[in-house]
Amino acid sequence: MFTKMIVALDGSEQSIRAAEKAIGLAKMSGAYTYVVYVVDGTTSKADVLQTWNSLGIASNRVKKFTQVESNAKKEGIPYEVKILRGDPAAKIISFSMEVDADLIVIGSRGLNQFQQMILGSVSHKVVKRAACAVLIIK
Repeated sequence: MFTKMIVALDGSEQSIRAAEKAIGLAKMSGAYTYVVYVVDGTTSKADVLQTWNSLGIASNRVKKFTQVESNAKKEGIPYEVKILRGDPAAKIISFSMEVDADLIVIGSRGLNQFQQMILGSVSHKVVKRAACAVLIIK
């Protein structure tokens, strides 16, 4: 079925649901799972405004995928966390090609709703450009 999958995580409710689905799929298929968190300019600015030191910023980012890591460990899923920098859609797509992923699992809406209105959602861009299957979770 699937051998390598990517789950895109940004801490939003939809991305957490996407991660839960990805863990279920990985358990059934035995797929190696990459949990990907992309830091873009907007995310970096918000992190700096909320937390004034780099240790606090790193800690806040790690909190976004702690529950997903815990669930993956509990289910015995082979996984790896990757923090990438740049445009989220472009980074997810390029990383999927780099690791030769079979599937990208992504939430339908992320944390930055203003950008979605103006620029389009990350999930929409990933669907249009990905070379592998994409599963969007509502």
